[in-house]
Amino acid sequence: MEAATILNRDKGDRAAVEAALHAAGIEGPVEPVDGPRIEKRVRALVEQGEKRVIVGGGDGSIGAAAQALAGSDVALGILPLGTLNHFARDLGISSDLAKAAALIAEGRDRAVDVAEVNGRTFVNNSAIGLYPLMVVDRDSQQHRLGRSKRLAMLVASFRTLSRFHDHRLTLTTGEGRSSVDTPLLFVGNNDYRVAMPGAGRREALDDGHLCVLVMRKKGVPGFLAATARALVGLTHHDDMVRFDNVELLRVDSRRPSLTVSIDGETCAMAPPLEYRIRKRALRVIAPA
Repeated sequence: MEAATILNRDKGDRAAVEAALHAAGIEGPVEPVDGPRIEKRVRALVEQGEKRVIVGGGDGSIGAAAQALAGSDVALGILPLGTLNHFARDLGISSDLAKAAALIAEGRDRAVDVAEVNGRTFVNNSAIGLYPLMVVDRDSQQHRLGRSKRLAMLVASFRTLSRFHDHRLTLTTGEGRSSVDTPLLFVGNNDYRVAMPGAGRREALDDGHLCVLVMRKKGVPGFLAATARALVGLTHHDDMVRFDNVELLRVDSRRPSLTVSIDGETCAMAPPLEYRIRKRALRVIAPA
């Protein structure tokens, strides 16, 4: 098999990737690229006529590639080299480099959904409220203090909870319009489980719907209690509101800008935010 490979420069060892691909029978260049340039490089490969593109990195790298590939006939091969690799995990792709390369060599691809907000594609989820603010704090600690990702996120969680105020949002779906005061709006690409076992996992990536979850307004003790219940597999009607069968979601706010997380990275966006599902828009090499 001939294929071009884009490797996030910060996520993998080029020699190890080349060896794994060669052992699987995949030939072609392996190009280390800085994370912010991945989308541009993948687009260039598509314009050059590549029929499949392999990307090595974490969920952010895969999301950048999906931005370039969604809507095309070019198949995406995934080498999961990030910390969590949620998208690859839910597709059934092994985090073992040799096994992931062997799967790509088999060449069987299928179409899956992606989601987008204001034209920006995501493969996992987007959020407004507590989580993106935690991510901003985490990234700042990693940059300034050199803390590990997990430690920085733990510290950020406590600090954000101590000073956070609810967002007032207006949500519009095909079922109508509603105003909510919430610490967290979560929008997923397909349905997410929110309780153990399997919290944070998806059973399918081609059901054609957004997963829209709104946490009810709570103080810090209530939020911690709701989180604890989810972790032990319990549910309570007062914890979360789920909007079903959503394909389009509009989010309005009186604020001039909202901090939004997109596949674990944050950005500022001016409302309204327009979320939508793009059904089977991305071809991925993955188990059936």
